[in-house]
Amino acid sequence: MLLAIEQGNTNTLFAIHDGRGWINQWRAATDSSRTADEYGVWLNQLLTMHALTLADIDSCIVSSVVPQSLFNLRNLARRYLKVEPLVVGENAILGIDVRIEKPSEAGADRLVNAIGAYIDHGGDLIVIDSGTATTFDIVGADGAFEGGVIAPGINLSMQALHEAAARLPRVAIKRPQHVIGLDTVGAMQSGVFWGYVGLIEGLVDRIKAQYDRPMTVIATGGVASLFEGATSKIDLFDHDLTLKGLLEIHRRNAA
Repeated sequence: MLLAIEQGNTNTLFAIHDGRGWINQWRAATDSSRTADEYGVWLNQLLTMHALTLADIDSCIVSSVVPQSLFNLRNLARRYLKVEPLVVGENAILGIDVRIEKPSEAGADRLVNAIGAYIDHGGDLIVIDSGTATTFDIVGADGAFEGGVIAPGINLSMQALHEAAARLPRVAIKRPQHVIGLDTVGAMQSGVFWGYVGLIEGLVDRIKAQYDRPMTVIATGGVASLFEGATSKIDLFDHDLTLKGLLEIHRRNAA
């Protein structure tokens, strides 16, 4: 069985693949100070609840945008799973052409998404990943990573609005029924939600104008579901894009 670990700035996803499909997925808050032993105890308890053990896992792949956590995640695999993990950006062969000025600066999560998107949907693509940051990444017709756009994530924007303005409360993000808010909370929710819809629509139009060719737009990420049905600029939603990319990278390296 394969353990895939996808670590973002906010959450870390642990998923188990049994060779036929993903059988379990768990999320934990990302904490760079969490030790390998803490991860081991937590993961062992979850596996036990599903009639599995640490010994059932014979391979591991890690993608992380938090460098401080890699040491502990690597030790989790070595100490508790008895395997040497594949780490995106270190010892994993990706098999993707990175066509930007400084390829080493491409985030692991963006490259994994590009691979997962191309395997399932081909090219040319715009991949929108909505998480701590909102990224718009370009996947060429041949599967190459061709750069993209990085904007603050919707949760980050709402948090900044609350922290920077003394009289604005902390509110949950939701899709308002109307664009015009009739109170402070409604106005904030509308501004952030519909503002991000405008961001998505505007950037998709500008990217397509620059490339001047048909492109499929795919949305993924922790808050992507917020925008389902809110805009016609997104062609499809694929919430397992990162896992598909990690599985493909594992297969390429195993081969």
